Amino acid sequence: MDHFALKHGVLHAEDVPLTAIADAVGTPVYVYSRATLERHARVFAEAVAGVGPHHIAFAVKANPNLAVLRVLARAGYGADVVSQGEMRRALAAGMDPAGIVFSGVGKTRGELEAGLRAGIGQFNLELEEEGVVLGEIASGFGVRAPATLRVNPDVDAGTHAKISTGRAENKFGVPISDAPAMFDRLARVDGLNLRGVAVHIGSQLADLAPLESAYRRVGELVGALRAAGHVISHVDLGGGLGVPYRPGDVLPTPAEFGAMVERVTRGWDVTLMFEPGRVIAGNAGVLLTRVIWVKPGVARPYVIVDAAMNDLARPALYEAYHDFAAVEPNGATFAANIAGPVCESGDTFAMGRVIDCVGNGDLGVLRTAGAYGATMASTYNSRALVPEVLVDGDRFAVVADRIEPATILAAERVPEWLK
Repeated sequence: MDHFALKHGVLHAEDVPLTAIADAVGTPVYVYSRATLERHARVFAEAVAGVGPHHIAFAVKANPNLAVLRVLARAGYGADVVSQGEMRRALAAGMDPAGIVFSGVGKTRGELEAGLRAGIGQFNLELEEEGVVLGEIASGFGVRAPATLRVNPDVDAGTHAKISTGRAENKFGVPISDAPAMFDRLARVDGLNLRGVAVHIGSQLADLAPLESAYRRVGELVGALRAAGHVISHVDLGGGLGVPYRPGDVLPTPAEFGAMVERVTRGWDVTLMFEPGRVIAGNAGVLLTRVIWVKPGVARPYVIVDAAMNDLARPALYEAYHDFAAVEPNGATFAANIAGPVCESGDTFAMGRVIDCVGNGDLGVLRTAGAYGATMASTYNSRALVPEVLVDGDRFAVVADRIEPATILAAERVPEWLK
């Protein structure tokens, strides 16, 4: 459920007509609903309430906007970060350092040092050498770094290849077969408090079976590690729950996920950690755009909108589907291609899709754009960096400015020897 609905013939975000945001801010622009963010955060928290001790850390990469993070911080969420920049955003949003989990396959020495200085709650180690370096730095600081070892269970998540992370050939984690011996060595590293294991097999998961298979393998590993004399107090189960992008999509609910986790992890006697991202933010945002032209085509017309692949990269990267809807639909539909103005053939949002009939100047939205939308935006073709707006009931605020090409140009320099 989201809070984007037609009222008096106009699509609203909560109680704000999207026409008002377009008039005030311009297009393209991301629009987020605070009520939707809070509802999804609450639904997920309720779904895992019965699993015993646990911690929920929002995957900041899904939507790192400061206002979005502040909403989730107030909902009791921590943060799963994969860079020092994301860590700084989480801290700036008021998230407790102890509730921050530092993931990521390429953490630099500087990032490890910054995490230790900030007092974050957990480092998810991606390789043995990283654990040795982290322990060395922590010892120099006079502390012990709380950490888990991320394992790769070689489970196919059944999702798009570019967002799959749990197969043997993926770059994430260490082979689960190597984990017992590696854990034993790392447990003896000074400055390291190796307290458990972590797993994450992919994103936009449409089936709980791969997750259950991965979790059962992790459960077996926990048993083996304890049998070897190790104390295991934390297991990080990652995230990955999918959201419906297409009308009619049926995906596992957070409640179904929570029931599976409760069943599979019964008796583990650990603090479970979760890293939801898309399932919290995906349906909480839309990309509001305006039609520039309706261009005749050979088979069907092209609806050229002012949003482009630099604003929403997922369709170009993953062939991802985003539903398109007119802000002021007239009841008519037609088959069309939806494309942006960027000079790439891949700058398309839909091909041959039946959509609301729109014309030059009309407003439309690309739905389910609250996750992996603005965070992946660029200034390709020297376009402006897309702004972001947060709606709260009948009010809204710009929570990220449109960064114009002139501002970006002003940050560049021509060396003296070229003048």
